[in-house]
Amino acid sequence: MKNQKNVWKVLLLAFIVFILAACGGDGGSEESGGESGGSGDSGSQKITVFNRKVEISDQLAAMAKEYTEETGVEVEVLGTTGDDYLQQLQIRLNSNQGPSIFTLQNETEAEQLKSYAYDLSNEEYVKHIAPDMELKVDDKIVGVPYGVEGFGIVYNKDLVKPEDVTDYASFVSTLEKFKGEGINGFGLAQDAYFLIGHPSNYPFALQEDHFDFIDRLNAGEVTMAETPEFQEFGKFMEAIKANTPNPLSITYDKEVGDFASGKTAMIHQGNWAFGMLSEFEFDFEVGMMPFPLMGNDKLAVGVGNNWVINSKKEEGEIKAANDFLNWMSTSETGHRYIVEEFGFVPALTNIDAGELDPLSQAVLDASNSGETIPWAINYYPANIVPNDLTPLAQQFFSEDMTGEELIAGMDEAWKGAQ
Repeated sequence: MKNQKNVWKVLLLAFIVFILAACGGDGGSEESGGESGGSGDSGSQKITVFNRKVEISDQLAAMAKEYTEETGVEVEVLGTTGDDYLQQLQIRLNSNQGPSIFTLQNETEAEQLKSYAYDLSNEEYVKHIAPDMELKVDDKIVGVPYGVEGFGIVYNKDLVKPEDVTDYASFVSTLEKFKGEGINGFGLAQDAYFLIGHPSNYPFALQEDHFDFIDRLNAGEVTMAETPEFQEFGKFMEAIKANTPNPLSITYDKEVGDFASGKTAMIHQGNWAFGMLSEFEFDFEVGMMPFPLMGNDKLAVGVGNNWVINSKKEEGEIKAANDFLNWMSTSETGHRYIVEEFGFVPALTNIDAGELDPLSQAVLDASNSGETIPWAINYYPANIVPNDLTPLAQQFFSEDMTGEELIAGMDEAWKGAQ
């Protein structure tokens, strides 16, 4: 009986020691998990950000430093060149060394890596994302956009009124008018995306569901040649070919320079062109209006990259990553970096963008209003623009090829690029 009492004493003592160890031991682990609950008390939590846009690497590192100083949360910024970013990201994710926050360009990449994309749908800060600019997969918001960019017809307000260029007929008559006056009515440039990449976006973007259309195109269920938007796009390209200088001899610098000097009334470009335009002297106001395929009255606005949280991380790290994106999306400091340091046109409606150049302002107004058409170009087969569509466009502008033959060639190029 005495031995039995001693056994119970030993067991009781062991139990007490176990309880005390559980309460006071392994403090670092418990502390890091508990402190990740708020940006102000997660000083022991560290997050990593894997950025693909090298142009903002230094600015992003500076913003991370300010965040650390404000919150005590260490933020390490990692980066690689844009060309191999996705490959490097996949290597990191597959080896369980993935970052807390990474970037994805579009739904195609998000679908490919959806098992790593944390669902942000219930986060308060995503409500500020401009209409239709969030990155979604399986109807869940998984990415916060860096910023927005847009393209359309950049025009000289002294020479062109948007109300005079609203459809195919008025576009052609405007080109013919300027040709008679010795002015280039509409300028393209020889670069792959400026020659055919961006212009070819319109017939895709004007489909009722461009994702579904591209899926059916991939499956051979539809063709461009039999689709009205593409048929009219071929006519637009014929009109450009007949009434403007051959774009194969026009560099981007010359395209913008001729526009600045008044030699060209309209060019097809995006808001990024104002940077080069501002290097020239010009004495007129500029604007951006829609390319009027099928009467389109909206600018093509899209997102280059999106911030995504790694869903495979532990709860504390996910919370800390969320705090960081929330701070960047809602704080005065975060807003300053997005607009002033990164130079982005905000994709968040709660940001006061301040004074923007007129092309960026046009894109921002369109984005915030939701009056946009998408960048269907993001869902083209990989490298089809430089490898397949550009040689075809070069052939179109240098040989006796019709618009119908151009569209038929695009169908063939698409089949070969899949």
